[in-house]
Amino acid sequence: MKEAAFREILREGLAPWGLALTEDQEGLLIAYVEELILANQRMNLTAITDPEEVAVKHILDSLAAALAVELAEGMTLLDVGSGGGLPGIPLKIFQPGLILTLMEASRKKAEFLEAVCTRLFPEGWQVVWSRAEDAGRGPLRESFDLVTARAVAPLPVLAEFCLPLVRVGGRFLALKGPDGERELEDGARAIEVLGGRPEKTIRVVLPRDAGERLLIAIEKTGITPAKYPRRAGIPEKRPL
Repeated sequence: MKEAAFREILREGLAPWGLALTEDQEGLLIAYVEELILANQRMNLTAITDPEEVAVKHILDSLAAALAVELAEGMTLLDVGSGGGLPGIPLKIFQPGLILTLMEASRKKAEFLEAVCTRLFPEGWQVVWSRAEDAGRGPLRESFDLVTARAVAPLPVLAEFCLPLVRVGGRFLALKGPDGERELEDGARAIEVLGGRPEKTIRVVLPRDAGERLLIAIEKTGITPAKYPRRAGIPEKRPL
C-alpha cells in the first residue's frame, strides 16, 4: 500500500466536511485496511480491493456518519451486519471513546472482526455472532445509543432489524446510496410501527467521482412492540 497516497485521500475527503484525523488514527486505518484486504483473499469481505479505492468507498463512506450523528465518548454503538467491520471500525478509530459492538451472522466474518479488533483496540469493543432478528429479542434489545447499518437490506427490512435494538431516545443511522430517499418513503410505515421517527437526511458527495450517499438518521421515540422483530427470514419475505 502507498501509505502517503492513502493518507492524502483521507485528508482530501474529510477536509470539506470539517473533519480530521490524527496521524495515529490514519495509521490505524491503514493497518485495518491491510488486514481487510489480506483476509479478503480467503473470505468475501469486500469487492473493492485497491487500497486507494477502499479509502474513498469504504473508509470515507463510513466516516461520513459523523456528519449525521454526534459520536460522543462513552456512547454505545452497534454495527448491524458489520461484514468486514464497516462502518463500525472506522468510526471507533475516529472516536476511540465509543463502546463498539459489531454484529455479524457469518461465523467466519465474526472471527475476522474479533481478530482485527484485538489488534486495533485495547478496550471498548465486542463482537456478537448473531442475526439481528435473534438479537432483537434478547438481552441486547433496546440497549444501544446508536445502531448503524450499511448495505445490508432495503430500509423497510433494515428498520425491523435495527430499531428494536435502539434504546428510546437513541438513533438508528442507515448509510444508503443516492436513492435512499425513495427507500425512506417506502420505509415510513415500518419506521413508525417500530417506534421510530425520521429525524434528518444528509446527502454526501464522495471525492474522486465516487458518487453520492444518503445518511438517514431515525430517532427512537417509543418502545418497539414486543412482536418485533419477527423471526429470521420473515422481514425480507413480508416487509412491514
